[in-house]
Amino acid sequence: MKQKTIFIATAVLLVVAFGLGVQFYKSQKTEQASQATAQNQASLVRSHSPTMGNANAPVHIVEFFDPACEACRAFYPFVKELMAAHDGKIRLSIRYAPFHRGADEVVKVLEAAGKQGKYWQTLEALLASQPVWAEHHAADMDLVWKHLDGLGLDLERLKTDMKSPEIARVIQQDLEDLKTLNVTKTPEFFVNGKPLPSFGPEQLQKLVEETLASANKNS
Repeated sequence: MKQKTIFIATAVLLVVAFGLGVQFYKSQKTEQASQATAQNQASLVRSHSPTMGNANAPVHIVEFFDPACEACRAFYPFVKELMAAHDGKIRLSIRYAPFHRGADEVVKVLEAAGKQGKYWQTLEALLASQPVWAEHHAADMDLVWKHLDGLGLDLERLKTDMKSPEIARVIQQDLEDLKTLNVTKTPEFFVNGKPLPSFGPEQLQKLVEETLASANKNS
């Protein structure tokens, strides 16, 4: 009888221990998933990223962008139209994914122009002229400069700023973050932290509108 009691007690203890072990494992996995999500969110948005739109907008689009990418050029007016259609409700942040040859130098131009308060004007000028300076998906810096005329830029200062360690750090950080987020193509969009389920303007519009609808329900 005593042995039977000991056996039952041992079995109960094993069941309890197993249950606690499972609970601990699930708790650990939940914590790891939460930490991974937090890490991804930190990798998604950086304070140095150029941002357009209402800082308190309920929808935040983060775009990983290559200035020499034809699809990025095609998407840019579409994103602006989305923002105009939902005035004040969408914010856009630009992250860099300079996959094409020479694109990192064009990113330096954009960042240096930003130091003179001319980021978005320079971006639009370069996208408009992209077929000229980025033929065959490779940036030719010799063809870039003339397309900056008329923007009011101090080109000598811009060329000096392009060499700054600060701009090099911005590019390096974005390159590290795109690896963390597994960004392998451009443009890559995230809407309030969610990647597009599949690539295309309709998919981006749908995700934006779903996110807006959800935000309206919760407000």
